[in-house]
Amino acid sequence: IRPRDWSSDVCSSDLNFIELGERSMITLYHGSYIQVGKPLVKLGRKKVDFGQGFYLTKLRQQASSWAKTIAERKGRNALPTLSIYSFDYDAVKSKDYRIKIFDSYNLEWLEYVVDCRKGGTKQNMYDIVEGGVANDNVIDTVEDYENNVITAEQALGQLKYKAVNHQLCILNQEIVDNYLSFVSSEQIEKED
Repeated sequence: IRPRDWSSDVCSSDLNFIELGERSMITLYHGSYIQVGKPLVKLGRKKVDFGQGFYLTKLRQQASSWAKTIAERKGRNALPTLSIYSFDYDAVKSKDYRIKIFDSYNLEWLEYVVDCRKGGTKQNMYDIVEGGVANDNVIDTVEDYENNVITAEQALGQLKYKAVNHQLCILNQEIVDNYLSFVSSEQIEKED
């Protein structure tokens, strides 16, 4: 298996690879209240971290937690569901797609997330965006910066102590159609 240069916050046991000759397929997860066998990028919510697209993660536990959160929001009959995919990231990277990878919570990440959460145009610059999640651990800092309560320097000072999670947003349907393959789905146990 070829080594990957992933964030140091993710241990190698969190990543799953399927080796195909010279290419490596990576396993990605999507948490929801339904199985998502045929993702559509334009059905995603607007004004979120990396823009309107289809969100995945290489972290199974993160996707499982999100599936539980979404199912709880949808109500009693919604079942947390983990959809599992194989993604040919090497093939995507070998094409002329526009890919942005944020390796850490930095000023560029902060400004990009704030722009996307306001419905700005930065999301139109890329076909794939990968990086940290503005989750419950960091959202207060992002919102304080967005609302001019704190400066960028103060926000980055707070963010440097936060563990970086992982998300990959596909904003181009062609990438979903040609390089992301649905493998299976499984229901996750709800917590009482």
